[in-house]
Amino acid sequence: MNKKIMIIASLSYSLIHFRGDFIEALVKSGFKVFGVAPEISLEVAKGLERIGGTPLEIQLDGTGLNPFKDYRTIKQLKRLIIKHEIDLVFPYTIKPVVYGSIAAAMYNIPTVSLITGLGFTFSGASTKANLLQQVTKRLYRYALRKNELVIFQNEDDLKLFHSKRILSKKQNTAIVNGSGVNLDRYPFRIQSVEGPTVKFIIVARLIMEKGIHLFLSAAKKLKKEFPKAEFHIIGAESNTPSGIKVEQLTQMHKEGTIVFHGSSDKVPEFLERMDVFVLPTYYREGVPRSILEALSIGMPIITTDTPGCKETVIMKENGFLITPKSLESLVEACRYFLENPSSVEQMGKQSRNLAEKIFDVNLINRALVTHINRTIAK
Repeated sequence: MNKKIMIIASLSYSLIHFRGDFIEALVKSGFKVFGVAPEISLEVAKGLERIGGTPLEIQLDGTGLNPFKDYRTIKQLKRLIIKHEIDLVFPYTIKPVVYGSIAAAMYNIPTVSLITGLGFTFSGASTKANLLQQVTKRLYRYALRKNELVIFQNEDDLKLFHSKRILSKKQNTAIVNGSGVNLDRYPFRIQSVEGPTVKFIIVARLIMEKGIHLFLSAAKKLKKEFPKAEFHIIGAESNTPSGIKVEQLTQMHKEGTIVFHGSSDKVPEFLERMDVFVLPTYYREGVPRSILEALSIGMPIITTDTPGCKETVIMKENGFLITPKSLESLVEACRYFLENPSSVEQMGKQSRNLAEKIFDVNLINRALVTHINRTIAK
């Protein structure tokens, strides 16, 4: 009989867009896979079924982190685990990891958790972030203590969990290189640039922690020197205190400083037409999916020398690592490409090489399936 795996997500679309290849790999390996998330749309449900998965819906509050308020989620997960006779639980992102781990532990079901980045809470960006970190640490520590395996997407996050004593040194851990990128879905193209007409693009949620405000300031400064340069932004508005107002972006778009596209489900098409990918984030990333997509297409990368991002750049070979929160550092990195446009093609080739050698989704999924097989076999 096929072993049954429950994959738990906080956003249903991520089951297809971020974990679809992984689910397919599990199905091909002989597992029966259940994709669990709140508010599963018909499109996501059909997408899951098309790749061999089974959609299951739960209630999950998208904001806050209160185990008492969210106890209903734990109860629902418990019912699903028993009803479908689940053999292993695989949660990712904080709420699924915490509540999925707690529910599975009640029935001694093995759990393999994936830590996909630590986000705003562990960014140290504000007093609020530091307060949230204290609560999150306790929840993680309690939930993960019975996990069979905890997988990280970069070594810095693993070290942090040890230093904060969230995990004991005896617990089983592993590292994979992000969520991987489908090299066929983001095909390589050679981009030759002549003259200072370089097109920069950022794809991210419109929040301060992603460095959107730094990108805007860099655009304003560099457009004076290089009026033909283009600075493109793709992203959805975020209803948070650090959110960047769409009105501000729209005004700068009208002024010709930036090109604001809003949110889009056609990111690959945009990336194919752009030259340099920029992500000046100081958010605690796992390994940013957006950077992996840009690597695969063959774009030079400008990003910060921070956990999860620094793994994607070999300095001056396929891009630049800049100082977090430093406008000057970002401006200088962008200026390099404007003054040396011929470097876009060569650095882009190096980005694709990096994607093929390290971040190919098939390599990542092979490692994850191996970890799962070993866990179930115990």
